[in-house]
Amino acid sequence: MVRCTRLWASGLLFAAILILPLFTGGCASAPKPEQVNLRVRLGIDNIDKNLALFAGKRVGLVTNATGMNSDFESTIDVLKAKTNLVALFSPEHGIRGAATAGAKVSSQVDAKTGLPVYSLYGDTKKPTPEMLEDIDVLAFDIQDIGARSYTYIYTMAYAMQGAKEAGKTFVVFDRPNPVGGAEVEGGLVKSGFESFIGMYPIPIRHGMTVGELAKLFNKEFGIGCDLVVVEMTGWKRGMYFDETGLPWVMTSPNIPTPDTALLYPGTGLFGGTNISEGVGTTRPFDFVGAPWLDADAFAARMNAQKLPGVIFRPAYFMPRFGNFTGENCGGVQLHITDRKAFRPVRTGMTLLYAVQDMSGDKFAFKEGSKRPMMDLITGDNAVRLGTYSLEDLLAAWDAEAKQFKEMAKGYYIYPQ
Repeated sequence: MVRCTRLWASGLLFAAILILPLFTGGCASAPKPEQVNLRVRLGIDNIDKNLALFAGKRVGLVTNATGMNSDFESTIDVLKAKTNLVALFSPEHGIRGAATAGAKVSSQVDAKTGLPVYSLYGDTKKPTPEMLEDIDVLAFDIQDIGARSYTYIYTMAYAMQGAKEAGKTFVVFDRPNPVGGAEVEGGLVKSGFESFIGMYPIPIRHGMTVGELAKLFNKEFGIGCDLVVVEMTGWKRGMYFDETGLPWVMTSPNIPTPDTALLYPGTGLFGGTNISEGVGTTRPFDFVGAPWLDADAFAARMNAQKLPGVIFRPAYFMPRFGNFTGENCGGVQLHITDRKAFRPVRTGMTLLYAVQDMSGDKFAFKEGSKRPMMDLITGDNAVRLGTYSLEDLLAAWDAEAKQFKEMAKGYYIYPQ
């Protein structure tokens, strides 16, 4: 009996030794201190240290579904509880983020709070004096994706202009650039090519947070509003979104993940063409293709370029909406193998030049209401007109990006 008890106890101890690592993580697999990512606190997470900005003031808020703190609390609810929030303002895709790209957003009453929601993506993009009449402070909290052709940063710019004209304070709750703040890519918007997807001469991948952009817009482009940036803590320029420890919310219906945001500055260029960029599939911006393209030949051609940080897999896909709805497209899927090395703009332009060559007269640029869409996306007409070889174009863009980055450093808030 004693022997059995000892065997039972020994077995229990052995089992405990086996099971313990499941609860503790195991000493052998415990991450080293340098592997533990810093916890980033968003601007809205730091509101309690900045409540004096809102004391005794009537507050308006420009936001959408991405306006949320790190505890999954809506910025609307946070400001409703801690300030005198009196009005909401909606960008493209609507206050809850459900509207499709380019769809007009209507003003309404928010069902949850009963507050008026003024559309900044409908009859006006700038808040009118009437919208701001009963507001003292206009705040902004929206997650950007780090690309010039994303409209939220221009909604912010127009809101800053409106605040300046109405004599209101403008507060930005800062958020990470999800594709990092170390790399800057692409050419600048040229005079005469400004639009709501490129108001100012900034690169395609700008490498700044919304707070940093607000500071730059305010001074470099002459807005001159009473601007306050509620800063993050813990964010560094080299961080990608998954390194922040923060929850990701879809910034728009076709940007479901931070990985999509990294592809967008490159494959998003195809929004100015009749080629599918995978919109209408479950992997928007992962795919590039058309019904007439040979997937194997396309992938072989792209892989022969030996572009850094990416592999091109032959792929066939059928969009449910967008270009080639219901048609089988041959093309490639981009697989990022090294995001630090990956250059989305260089990759996107290399894809574009290859597709043009492989498509012949089947390839076309999309028209726009005032200018062809590619001119608005790239910031001039050089790509559409084929003014430069690929390498000459990229060299010119690299020079412009470098020049911009040197200027932009004067507005950086966060360290490398």
